[in-house]
Amino acid sequence: MNESEFAGRVAALGGQLYVVGGWVRDRLIGRPSEDKDYVVCGLNAQTLEREFQVRSVGRQFPVYLLEVGGRLSEVALARTERKAGTGYRGFEARFSPDTTIEEDLYRRDTRMNSMAVCLPGGELVDPFGGRGDIDNKIIRATSEHFRDDPVRALRAARQAAQLGFSIAPGTVELMSACRGELAREPAERVFAEMRKALASPRPELFFTALRDAGILDAVFPELAALIGVQQPALFHRGLDAFAHTMAVLRRTAALTPKEATRFAALVHDLGKGLTPREAWPHHVGHEERGLAALERFNGRMTLPRPWYRFARFMIANHMRLPRLRRPGAIVAVIGEMRRGGFDAAEVAAVIRADHGALPGFLQHYDLYAAVLDEERARLTFPADLPPQARGRWVNERLAEALARLVLERK
Repeated sequence: MNESEFAGRVAALGGQLYVVGGWVRDRLIGRPSEDKDYVVCGLNAQTLEREFQVRSVGRQFPVYLLEVGGRLSEVALARTERKAGTGYRGFEARFSPDTTIEEDLYRRDTRMNSMAVCLPGGELVDPFGGRGDIDNKIIRATSEHFRDDPVRALRAARQAAQLGFSIAPGTVELMSACRGELAREPAERVFAEMRKALASPRPELFFTALRDAGILDAVFPELAALIGVQQPALFHRGLDAFAHTMAVLRRTAALTPKEATRFAALVHDLGKGLTPREAWPHHVGHEERGLAALERFNGRMTLPRPWYRFARFMIANHMRLPRLRRPGAIVAVIGEMRRGGFDAAEVAAVIRADHGALPGFLQHYDLYAAVLDEERARLTFPADLPPQARGRWVNERLAEALARLVLERK
């Protein structure tokens, strides 16, 4: 069944079909969007289920999965909602054939998400000015009901990261009002928004928007602890630890699309938030403190294992790697990177974003790794070498090979 056939069958039953949400927004922005969500007005659940042979998959209100145009899409009955508790499940939903599309759109989060396309004609339904917000590159809440679901505050910040739009002052105030409930939201919902933000063109805007709304500490206290933390002016041009972290995240995002690498950039300096104030602006030992902060972060929302492992490596080594010159130390780090499965290009992205330059072994990593592999393949243990001494002996030979390489390149 294609979309026209679907709209025709709904109309024949006395209803009206609409495309809603992100697909409408993205079409007006000019972004590709494959998934379509539909809303049906004028029909009840029994009619929809009988005529299209579907069952509701929604826990609180009827939502159906239906194949339209060869793609499985969500189809919902038009509904209104009333806040009746806390959190994202604290709603009472009302759905009936007399609910209008305008009433359904009113309950949505932002005005650019509160638009619909009427099918089959394709007319835009925009009762709250969403198209104007897109033209003006601004994110604005549809109504005061924005704060009914606290995660909408995260979504507004994420939309800023995805689109590069600003957030209207009134909407920032509504985000701030979500603070109390947001701190109690399930960690998986917070993580899902953070992950989408990290995949965005401007991920740092997600975290700065939360800071501006005064809710960063409710969901990411380790990052909020960086705000106002002084750093040595010689290296950081007066930026506090939070502003520096956001700059590193922005530069890392320009170098790689990988979420794990962007996350490592986000948390590389977490330890500075734990430096005693009397030690400022210096942060001796912040690498070790950063590992402890990462443990708390991971304990609150379990991170994907590759994210966690790479973040640990970068927190522990982001100050050390740019200064590595000794062949033996370089051999050890390359071995650690290989054992961890860490891509040298991703390591280099964070180091370049943080320090502005790369050490020689990262600039020419493939050459260094090839020399080590060739040397290792040539090695034959001396007959009188005890087994317990073999590892050290191999590392010494590899270090000598790297030392020769460095001399040849001078």
